[in-house]
Amino acid sequence: MATTEHPQPVVAVVRSRPADLTELAAATFVVVGDRIADPGNAGTILRSAEAAGADGVVLTPGSVDPTNPKVVRASAGALFHLPVVVADLDALGSLGLTLVGASSHRGRNHTDTDLTRRVAIVLGNEAHGLADDAPVDEWITVAHVGRSESLNVAMAAAVLCFEVARQRRA
Repeated sequence: MATTEHPQPVVAVVRSRPADLTELAAATFVVVGDRIADPGNAGTILRSAEAAGADGVVLTPGSVDPTNPKVVRASAGALFHLPVVVADLDALGSLGLTLVGASSHRGRNHTDTDLTRRVAIVLGNEAHGLADDAPVDEWITVAHVGRSESLNVAMAAAVLCFEVARQRRA
């Protein structure tokens, strides 16, 4: 069974193995999506996080179900290669990571921020972004010069994930 009219030639049935925050106790790099609504964005965030070497992804309550078929498809298999946890932002404090909130309008430039330490990059909802009073430790921004108000959340996640990877390789 597949949800598309013309599916890829291989279809699989897998058992879901929900992850919890304890699986991220030793993590040094986590990506957090706060209330991510679009399955394509969620899957792309998962794909970028896995490709850049993140230890896991956290989606907050109110986000799309990570097992949604469109999330699975957009993740290109990344969903099966890293822990995906559903937890609220306040619970992340137990991990001992520095919570770095992404914003289109405030914070240090992403290339001027030390991302080699234990960090969780926190990205907000497509329509509203991350709340100004979100429980983060600091803010980061991807500077842009065009007339666009902001980047798509999945694009911002990719830029930030690969900046973490670049800094850690240096």
